[in-house]
Amino acid sequence: MAIVKAFKGLRPSKGIVKQLASRPYDVLNSAEARIEAENNPYSLLRVTKAEIDLPEGIDEHSQAVYDKVVENYALFKKNGWLVQDSEEHFYIYAQTMDGRTQYGIVGAAHIDDYLNNIIKKHELTRKDKEEDRMIHVRITNANVEPVFFSYPDHPEINAIVDNIVKNQPAEYDFVADEGFGHQFWVIEDQNTNKRIAEIFKNEISFLYVADGHHRTAAAALVGSEKRENNPNHTGNEEYNYFMTVIFPASQLRIIDYNRVVKDLNGLSTADFLKKLEASFEIEKIGKEIYKPSKLHEFGIYVEGFWYKLTAKEGSFNDQDPIDVLDVTILSNLVLDNILDIKDLRTDKRIDFVGGIRGLGELQKRVDSGEMTVAFALYPVSMQQLINIADTGNIMPPKTTWFEPKLRSGLVIHELE
Repeated sequence: MAIVKAFKGLRPSKGIVKQLASRPYDVLNSAEARIEAENNPYSLLRVTKAEIDLPEGIDEHSQAVYDKVVENYALFKKNGWLVQDSEEHFYIYAQTMDGRTQYGIVGAAHIDDYLNNIIKKHELTRKDKEEDRMIHVRITNANVEPVFFSYPDHPEINAIVDNIVKNQPAEYDFVADEGFGHQFWVIEDQNTNKRIAEIFKNEISFLYVADGHHRTAAAALVGSEKRENNPNHTGNEEYNYFMTVIFPASQLRIIDYNRVVKDLNGLSTADFLKKLEASFEIEKIGKEIYKPSKLHEFGIYVEGFWYKLTAKEGSFNDQDPIDVLDVTILSNLVLDNILDIKDLRTDKRIDFVGGIRGLGELQKRVDSGEMTVAFALYPVSMQQLINIADTGNIMPPKTTWFEPKLRSGLVIHELE
């Protein structure tokens, strides 16, 4: 069962929360972060991407940047922009996008649950990215940014959240610049906090990493380091836990994660389409953008036209949780077999476009001549993600895109 506890959050005041809360470190490059934080001294990007306060072009992994992280984080606390709650709380974080709202419990998960696979993963992590985030956790001694988890719906937790949301004013309530709504409640009643922890401990078997695999790994590994280096370790220390926002699975939606490819591996467009016929039913749509409407349907844009592809029965293994994924079908039958793209992580001929940018972005990149062909995919479902995690499998790269992203800075978890 999952161990999740309340904690004494470090939080901004209502007056500056919109300016302080920022998008996650990994959805902005340094140039974009500089623009986003310009003329805003409160932006948490000055902690999560501290290179923006140093000369342009500096290596974001340099010691100077890490020193700036420590300096800026200390300044935020000294200035009173981040103040710690006097008691441990769970919190509720709601996000609204396109008229749909999802409600997550903010708490602290146990590092042992990550190490023992109670917290289940669906992606591989890279050691270099883990180490970068581990340095950030070590030098701040905090989980500055939350990780994004899911859990099987539980009616009592849903009822608790519903009651608080309906009867207690939100502590924070703002619409960010990209148009997404963010609301945040502090759960004050200690009996309620205790009950939430009990439900997770006694009734929730597993948690699932939705987004933030590298931050999750880094937080758990730093906690393990601290435990090993403390001769007086008791198991009750705050470093045994790391901050997460946990959403019920039914409320989450994964959006499409699409592909664009630079060339057709020496084929003409006609020959490329002819080769596709071996595994797909092909229908020419025309100039109008085609968005797949169900699993195993694909949109292809090439030479100014959209085509609908439907994978033929028997062209994939529908009994295997990985082989049945549309990203796998596309990779095996098209990218590998026809276009000779073997490794999605390293091949420079392919790029990936999150569905939040819209299918017009695919068309734009082909029409510009930068790319030759674009592939629009139907999004993976939460049930597919859970099935893969439950069976110990790993999804192919660039399979899931969650939106909206969690805002960093609404609450921070310190490890001491």
